[in-house]
Amino acid sequence: MDIPEGAATEVLVVGAGIVGLAHAAEALRRGHRVTVIERDRRAVGASIRNFGHACVTGQSGDLAELALVARERWLDLDAAAGLGARPTGGLAVARHATEMAVLEELAGLRPDDVELRPADRVRADLPGGGSDDVVGGAALLADLRVDPRITVGRLAAWLHDQHGADVRFGTAYLGFDGTHAHTSRGRIAADHVIVCVGHDLDHLYPAVADEHEVRRCSLQMARAADPGREVVPAVLTATSLLRYPAFAETRAAAALRARMETERPDLLGIDANVMFTQRPDGTLLIGDSHHTEPTVDPFLDEATTDLLSAEAARVMGLPALTLVERWQGVYASSPHRPYLVAEPEDRVSVRIVTSGVGMTIAHGLARRHFPH
Repeated sequence: MDIPEGAATEVLVVGAGIVGLAHAAEALRRGHRVTVIERDRRAVGASIRNFGHACVTGQSGDLAELALVARERWLDLDAAAGLGARPTGGLAVARHATEMAVLEELAGLRPDDVELRPADRVRADLPGGGSDDVVGGAALLADLRVDPRITVGRLAAWLHDQHGADVRFGTAYLGFDGTHAHTSRGRIAADHVIVCVGHDLDHLYPAVADEHEVRRCSLQMARAADPGREVVPAVLTATSLLRYPAFAETRAAAALRARMETERPDLLGIDANVMFTQRPDGTLLIGDSHHTEPTVDPFLDEATTDLLSAEAARVMGLPALTLVERWQGVYASSPHRPYLVAEPEDRVSVRIVTSGVGMTIAHGLARRHFPH
């Protein structure tokens, strides 16, 4: 349906992924009339292709502050909209002393967030009883989980039902002339435009994307059949400890990386984050590898999928996983910053996450950096 002549809003949000919807929810919370436009008929980008894991405990510094605000907002919105956000926590599995040393150091620094677990308790949380080499682990107490396949859609639907909010799919943003946003379905008078298009920033504001070296990070992920038992927390492994800053910044992480470079160059070669979460239907989201370029090929490497699947099965203590689905994830990435806040023109703001932690910090980013 085309936009009615004379349509107007105070805040126009471009993009109905989690970052855009977080900014729309924040606009509504502040009492603004808000309209969200999304070029696709439903969310199909980074926000539905991930683990559905808000890795709050794994962040440090500024990101940790944003993640904690986002966590509170997730739970508030869940109470209002039934999003399926669950404070399940995470589980970091240690299969070597170097991994356990990272967890012990972080637990010493953040005892309220990280609770060490003995090997038998860690194995009890894994579908196949865990691998024989599990030496311990840690509960990541602040972490949340959502189902990426449904949560973003539920949030969009809830927003659309609120007084003062409108969500329009199948509507592409074509630019802003200072008073009107031009779209593929007509003009919308707007006081301010917030562009939340992630890795597609170069399609709309290429100079901003180039200045901050925003590129596309592609991931290989898969969904495995129900292993026959519930897995409550998001499960992280050694490669996760090298990826998330709270772990990677510990002194013990250097010894872990050195060991992995010697023993598991195959995992480091694909920039793996071997982890998994379980969807409500029992299937497991497995991943992932990382490769960054301005434009990424769509083709999946079967050897990479096999490596990730085999390693995840090994952690669980299962002989193999039955894969039922494979896909390419993609998100915005910048070597300079974990998120981008920019004002490319008067009354136009850019807000994107450039580090793959959109589910973790989006609501915090919207709260702190909402345009004035």
